[in-house]
Amino acid sequence: MRDREPTVIHTGGGGWAVAAILLIVVIAGGLFLFESGYLADRDIGIEVTLPRIEPPAPVTR
Repeated sequence: MRDREPTVIHTGGGGWAVAAILLIVVIAGGLFLFESGYLADRDIGIEVTLPRIEPPAPVTR
């Protein structure tokens, strides 16, 4: 019977690189959503003008 040495499998660091890139993308997306889509100026001006509602004219018979 032959004595075998333990087999060592060397893998590259590609998995860690992908995990780091995904982490950066998730953090950047969270900041983008948290800051309402604006990274520089937080002032969001939204002006809404509602139409005037006039009551109908009275019915005369």
